Amino acid sequence: MRQLKLGVVLVVMVVGGALLAQGPQGQRRPGEGRTPEFPEPTITQYKPRTTLKVAEHPTPRAKFPVIDIHSHHPTPITPERYAQVMQGMEANNLQILVNLSGSSGDRLAQGLEAIRTSPWPDRMVLFANVDFNGAGGPGWGEKAAAQLEADIKAGARGLKIFKDLGLRARKADGTRLKVDDPVLAPIWEVCARLNVPVLIHTAEPQEFFEPIDYTNERWLELALFRDRRYPEGGGAPRFEELLGERDRMFANHPKTKFIAAHFAYRANDLQQAAELLDRLPNVYLEVGAILAELGRQPRAAHAFFVKYQDRILFGKDSFQPDEFPYFWRVFETNDEYFDYYRDYHAFWKLYGMGLPDDVLKKLYYKNALALVPGLNASAFPQ
Repeated sequence: MRQLKLGVVLVVMVVGGALLAQGPQGQRRPGEGRTPEFPEPTITQYKPRTTLKVAEHPTPRAKFPVIDIHSHHPTPITPERYAQVMQGMEANNLQILVNLSGSSGDRLAQGLEAIRTSPWPDRMVLFANVDFNGAGGPGWGEKAAAQLEADIKAGARGLKIFKDLGLRARKADGTRLKVDDPVLAPIWEVCARLNVPVLIHTAEPQEFFEPIDYTNERWLELALFRDRRYPEGGGAPRFEELLGERDRMFANHPKTKFIAAHFAYRANDLQQAAELLDRLPNVYLEVGAILAELGRQPRAAHAFFVKYQDRILFGKDSFQPDEFPYFWRVFETNDEYFDYYRDYHAFWKLYGMGLPDDVLKKLYYKNALALVPGLNASAFPQ
């Protein structure tokens, strides 16, 4: 080692011919720039086993009974399918499922009847859906609002808006139907007047709208699923454009209660999620399909859930009974470094948030009971 003073001290270390440092600017690390001696695995082949030994507390069943505010099932559900669903519910301590695929009109009525005449009439409820065909045309708003009101009076407990609004739905004139388009106002006003919530899915994860290159952390998912790609130039609006439309709509209808699906796609940016809740008291969040975001920032997520404990609801989205225990483990334990259930969603590990019981109860059922009218509260602890 030789030290030279020419205004800036440079330290050069050579070990086995490898340059280790070049001073404070442009410093290189051991192995940087080397070529692997062995064939490089693909992203789907590299599954290293960990040697880390930490405490493990698998949580197969939720500590308290749960209302799943975000589930999807056929409408009307068959007796055989409902019996299968009930097995998964019982195993996980799921007390009520909100089936967001409730449809409308006659099909909704058939779905309500199938649940009512089943052995479990209080374990599933339906949210209605709106048909956006013809939106903006003469009389569309009044007709759609009247149908929604009829659906709610028939027994629907709320309204689900699918991601097509903003992304694919078209107005009668062929233009994109924006989330904050005034023609939709009669829909939101019906929900406010009848005091039912709107669970709305707007956009998709942020990386779905970004270039599909090796810096995109959802690269594998986008490579596997063509329909999840929204690259620039493909005609789709941009991520922030969609969320801006949604948030303006929330603000324009303060008397309507909105549940933003998938944590409003702000689970990867809890500061923006906090700003949304602080600014708009009529907005709530649900946790469907964003567990990987929470589980990689457990301390920040814990603090967020404690602070906003009255504004977050449990939701799962796809009904896969063997996947629910990952949620219970993240929410209930302080476990470290355990797998997520779908590697194409997340290549990283999860950590437990260790939520206190009073927060868990609000997340699992109390907030849903307060927000969704007509749910049977008798099976839930006070």
